Amino acid sequence: MRQELQIAFRNIDPSPALEHLIGEHADKLDRFFTRILATRVVFEVPHRHRHQGNRYTVQIALTLPGGELVVHSDKPGGHGHETADAAIRDAFDAARHALERYAERQRHEVKTHARA
Repeated sequence: MRQELQIAFRNIDPSPALEHLIGEHADKLDRFFTRILATRVVFEVPHRHRHQGNRYTVQIALTLPGGELVVHSDKPGGHGHETADAAIRDAFDAARHALERYAERQRHEVKTHARA
């Protein structure tokens, strides 16, 4: 049974617009991989830099049969994204790629190397 999408905001006030955008991306992920049991999203402004503006990060935890996947929207250097949309998009892209790898492992399509 699928649980309701859980969204948490850290260091930023909750936003109906961001909740809607996250919900749209989560729906697409559900259509891509129908065996997701639960999705938890944490939208965060990790540091408040006045000279750089806000940076955004997103963490997604997916509960699946037999385990859990956790992905982040991190950019190289770990500084976050300049826009909320980019952070959300990148996190859900990473989740989709992680689900693809998970599905391959479930179907035993991952190549293994013979031991010498």
